[in-house]
Amino acid sequence: MARAAVFDVDGTLVDTNHLHVAAWWEALRQAGHMVPMHAIHRAVGLGSADLIAHLLGDERDRGEDDTIAAGHKALYGTYFGRLPAFKDAGPLLRVLADKGWTVVLATSASGRELEALKRAIDADDAISASASADDVEAGKPAPDPVEQALELAGVPAERAVFVGDTVWDMRAGSRAGVTCVGVLCGGIPRGDLENAGAAAIFDHPSHLLHSLDDSPLAGT
Repeated sequence: MARAAVFDVDGTLVDTNHLHVAAWWEALRQAGHMVPMHAIHRAVGLGSADLIAHLLGDERDRGEDDTIAAGHKALYGTYFGRLPAFKDAGPLLRVLADKGWTVVLATSASGRELEALKRAIDADDAISASASADDVEAGKPAPDPVEQALELAGVPAERAVFVGDTVWDMRAGSRAGVTCVGVLCGGIPRGDLENAGAAAIFDHPSHLLHSLDDSPLAGT
């Protein structure tokens, strides 16, 4: 029976979390909100609407949300031509595909942003499908993105592993019923990922690639 290896992208396969932090910080500053960067970092991985709500609260002026999100999108877009993939991100996906795993991306990115991320990974030959923000009603930590990825892969939750770097990833995967693997390269502490549901944790894609036999992604 087929098995699915589902991957988050930002902070997991591509080193973008701190670029997002800088872009969100500036977009919020331009709207008159001084939010500490460490708080923004902890919110990265949420969809734009949820991230703004998480940082500014329910009593904010919601009429600013679209302007803030558009500011982030424009600022982050300046990096599209030079997004850096983590070492061995592409080879990891190719090895898994060669071992019989169906590789699917599950990300809040969409459109040109998702295209830029996939260019950075440079492993389109190994990626079977992508579940983007445009495909679901609710983003992480809701299970929708992971469930959509499973549907695209055509496998049940018990035959899937989800790899991500944030608490939101681990919660989404756990709620979808898949085995969750955390990576530390997004900057979130090991304990936070474990408490959110990570069954195993690795430093980065290269560490996972060279430890596959000792991971939930062992075998076929």
